[in-house]
Amino acid sequence: MTLVRFEPFRGLDSVLRRFDELFEDMVRSFPARFEIGSFAPRVDVVEDEHNVYIHAELPGVRKEDVKVSISEDRVLTIQGEKKQEQKEEGRNFLRMERFFGSFCRSFMLPENVKIDDVEAKFEDGVLTVTLPKTAPSKPKEVEVKVR
Repeated sequence: MTLVRFEPFRGLDSVLRRFDELFEDMVRSFPARFEIGSFAPRVDVVEDEHNVYIHAELPGVRKEDVKVSISEDRVLTIQGEKKQEQKEEGRNFLRMERFFGSFCRSFMLPENVKIDDVEAKFEDGVLTVTLPKTAPSKPKEVEVKVR
């Protein structure tokens, strides 16, 4: 009879090695999910009885570098550019985690928004777009004569 040595964690080493490979692949592919030179600012959309509000976080973006427009097909577009700091001589970046470049976010506006009265305000790195709502239209009633 041959004695077989019991090793409860025998296969665990290969499993851990596969997990390491998997996570390395994920980390390597992460920057590919974002185009170099672009980013998407985070946005909150809220409403109350009278308005719809869009709040876009744009830290480090100058007001002059932001454009808000509404197309004929009722699409609100926020676009602009966050410029990268200039490298100064004698200073080296050791780590860069912030995103720089152009951005563009678009939102389909509901039918009950008055597109002619839209306002935008940029303060403390937050763009607030106020979209006033129209009063709900009453259903049109047509009287039909009975003969």
